[in-house]
Amino acid sequence: MDLLKLLKQKKALLEGHFLLSSGLHSDKYIQCAKVLQYPKIAEQLAKLLVTKLSTDCDVVVSPAIGGIVIGQEVARQLNCRAIFCERENGVMKFRRGFEIKKNEKCLIVEDVITTGGSTKEVIDIVKSCGGKVVGIASIIDRSELKNFSVSLLKLKIKTYNTKQCL
Repeated sequence: MDLLKLLKQKKALLEGHFLLSSGLHSDKYIQCAKVLQYPKIAEQLAKLLVTKLSTDCDVVVSPAIGGIVIGQEVARQLNCRAIFCERENGVMKFRRGFEIKKNEKCLIVEDVITTGGSTKEVIDIVKSCGGKVVGIASIIDRSELKNFSVSLLKLKIKTYNTKQCL
C-alpha cells in the first residue's frame, strides 16, 4: 500500500497554515480521520501495523481523539482490550471507568505522532497506573522519537514557532 498516495487521494494531507496541538505551526497537516473513516482501510492499516510489532500486549492505549479508531482496530486484530486517554481541563487522563492493572502490557497506538508530547503523556499515565509500555505504534510518525516505536510512514514536515510565522 502506498500510504502517501492514499493520504493525498483521500485529501488527508492538507496544505496551508496550521496550529498544532503542541503550539507549533506547520504548512502541512495530516488528518488521518479522512482515511480511517473507511473501515476496510482502517483494517488494512492496522494489519500492516500489527505485522511490524515484535511484542504482544494486554491492552492498547490511545490518546483521544485521533488514536481511538486505529487503536480499536489494532486491539481487535491483537484480540485485546482497547482504551483511551482524553484531556480534561487540559490534563490527559483516563476517564469513563478505564483502568490499567498492575503489570499489564500496554501498546500505545496513535494515528499521527508529531512532537511526541501526547505519546509521552500517555506513557506517563500507563506507568503511573503500574502498567508496562511494551511499544508505540502509529500510522504516521512526524517525530524524532527513537524509543521502540513503529510506524507505517515516517514524514519530515517542518514545524515553526509562532515568532517564525509572523
